[in-house]
Amino acid sequence: QPVEATDDAFWDQFWADTATSVQDVFALVPAAEIRAVREESPSNLATLCYKAVEKLVQGAESGCHTEKERQIVLNCCRLLTRILPYIFEDPDWRGFFWSTVPGAGRGGGDEDDENARPLAESLLLAVADLLFCPDFTVQSHRRSTVDSAEDIHSIDSCEYIWEAGVGFAHSPQPNYIHDLNRTELLKLLLTCFSEAMYLPPSSDSSNTNPWVQFFCSTENRHALPLFTSLLNVVCAYDPVGYGIPYNHLLFSDYREPLVEEAAQVLIVTLDYDSSTSSSPTVDGTTTGTAMDDVDPPGPDNLFVNYLSRIHREEDFQFILKGVARLLSNPLVQTYLPNSAKKIQFHQELLVLFWKLCDFNKKFLFFVLKSSDVLDILVPILYFLNDARADQSRVGLMHIGVFILLLLSGERNFGVRLNKPYSVRVPMDIPVFTGTHADLLIIVFHKIITSGHQRLQPLFDCLLTIVVNVSPYLKSLSMVAANKLLHLLEAFSTTWFLFSAVQNHHLVFFLLEVFNNIIQYQFDGNSNLVYAVIRKRNVFHQLANLPTDSQAIQKGLQRKKKTPEPISRTNSQDGVSMEGSRPAAPAEPGTLKTSLVATPGIDKLTEKSQVSEDGTMRSLEPESSQPPSEGNLPSAVSDGEPWSGEAPHPRRDRRRLSSASSSGQWTPTPDWVMSWKSKLPLQTIMRLLQVLVPQVEKICIDKGLTDESEILKFLQHGTLVGLLPVPHPILIRKYQANSGTAMWFRTYMWGVIYLRNVDPPIWYDTDVKLFEIQRV
Repeated sequence: QPVEATDDAFWDQFWADTATSVQDVFALVPAAEIRAVREESPSNLATLCYKAVEKLVQGAESGCHTEKERQIVLNCCRLLTRILPYIFEDPDWRGFFWSTVPGAGRGGGDEDDENARPLAESLLLAVADLLFCPDFTVQSHRRSTVDSAEDIHSIDSCEYIWEAGVGFAHSPQPNYIHDLNRTELLKLLLTCFSEAMYLPPSSDSSNTNPWVQFFCSTENRHALPLFTSLLNVVCAYDPVGYGIPYNHLLFSDYREPLVEEAAQVLIVTLDYDSSTSSSPTVDGTTTGTAMDDVDPPGPDNLFVNYLSRIHREEDFQFILKGVARLLSNPLVQTYLPNSAKKIQFHQELLVLFWKLCDFNKKFLFFVLKSSDVLDILVPILYFLNDARADQSRVGLMHIGVFILLLLSGERNFGVRLNKPYSVRVPMDIPVFTGTHADLLIIVFHKIITSGHQRLQPLFDCLLTIVVNVSPYLKSLSMVAANKLLHLLEAFSTTWFLFSAVQNHHLVFFLLEVFNNIIQYQFDGNSNLVYAVIRKRNVFHQLANLPTDSQAIQKGLQRKKKTPEPISRTNSQDGVSMEGSRPAAPAEPGTLKTSLVATPGIDKLTEKSQVSEDGTMRSLEPESSQPPSEGNLPSAVSDGEPWSGEAPHPRRDRRRLSSASSSGQWTPTPDWVMSWKSKLPLQTIMRLLQVLVPQVEKICIDKGLTDESEILKFLQHGTLVGLLPVPHPILIRKYQANSGTAMWFRTYMWGVIYLRNVDPPIWYDTDVKLFEIQRV
């Protein structure tokens, strides 16, 4: 039966208990009971929420000076973290926190305007105040007796930023009690924001999360210090811990849970679709002098606004070093097994790095200005290679590839890749001597030839990245050159070309790579030229691709006999690196969350042409350009294997092909002709025409079977004046779009859902943004 709001003795028992932890609260308040109260005595659930928020507000007002008050605040915090997901999962309750509570149990009945705040706003403002509460979550600056305690309303929270870094030079004494209290409050904050999980994914990514919107608005006077605190706590964290092996086993690290929580809160507050905004700051063109401009331009979301306006070199350096240190942490190889702490929040860090580059172009340029970008690249390639066979990590594969696509749109990235690769991180790839470009190509080859079948929608992206960097690659190793030709060989078999409407795009991308290198970097690339000469029959077969119906049918027949998607035989894989483990598939029973489809490559990127002076200009999309057919997004479903019976019928079927009555796409001679005639083979054919007779002559004259002599000849050769006029360099730059914004939202919340297992905040609630699946 309903309990009166004034019955304090009854309500106080919920938070008066001294020795509870958040785990206790989850055990003592089972899901079934919360749902039962919600259905059968809604007024009690409403009063409980309202009372718990009231206690937090009181704690924030008073400044929590006594141990008892702090205990009450923490218990209310845990209770609300437990209950909120059950409020969100019921559409009828969702508006509850946004309603004002009539003067229930307010005592004096003094209805000032503060009382008219919706419950959600009171809750968020109280949490923000509590995060800067001296002696509870921050070090007190006053060293005198309790009676002169700091007035919580007069303190300037900018003096209480949690960690040195961006915009703050003073590093406070670590205090593990403060860290624990901050972590609990941030957990509640994250739970408030998680209403987004209970709404299905929509194409309209502009529908903002009201909790985030209010918390990141000017209503929150702590927005700047809190943003800075979260960013600095994440970027300043060093998990290795003072260099003493096994240190993390002796001392429990109170920082790590805080850093994780901070990273999760940060990426959720930055969930913002930059493609819909016309804000000048998001592309970094306005130059704000200080962060505290009188009239801040740009997005209303202050966290996005502050992030887009960071501009000091030393701040960029601090952020980049911090993110690189944390991303490299799982790769740190020590001679003593388990002696260094391994962090688990690399996916949150990748989302944060993406947001930094997407919202702050000055940061992106800073990253690419020095070879520090390679400290981000190598961990990403490590994660991509490690996760390639694991279907529960398809999301990680996507974000890694998206970041590389974004970076590859800038000329400097291609240039940086020429740096020799000497850091030997144990990876399950062939041993090679070469540059970071070789590493990238070898890992991409591995993903394509031995990755999980659900990665097929990413092939376009992977090859686009290689195309984007190819004009700048000074010297590929023989291993990488062979990998590229092996891909061309696999993608240009007739059954592959004829089995799906967009498969030929992959051949176009690879030919573009070869053309860029031959035209712009011929001199250092004798390995690639040699590989092209050795595999010349592949190019001749492409040029002579049959187009009659009979040949098409025969090509498709051949597919039935080829169970292996890509022949691994002639791919001289050689020995893998020492100390590496093969990429493992997901353990059965692993939980994973579903993802929405990502847009096709032509929606994801826009073409830019590089002029003589190195500047880029955007090209109007032309209808005539060959790789522009697959306009529909390639859905990331449990797709068929490549050698699969049905090609992806989801892609666009309009072009010159007959859609049979079953809706199944079939290739026609006209369709094959439509793209075969556009294959950019001229440069390569000319190269073969000039060099093959010369190489053959050398072999006959000197009786050579030795590669090194031929390579020496090719190194000194030149094709100046013999090749067609160089084509302009085309770069496909990532462009923000609402499709990727929605993808990031589902991916990010999926990661947060799966990572919060202790306590399991959202487990077994009716989440709508994604499905939870078992491998």
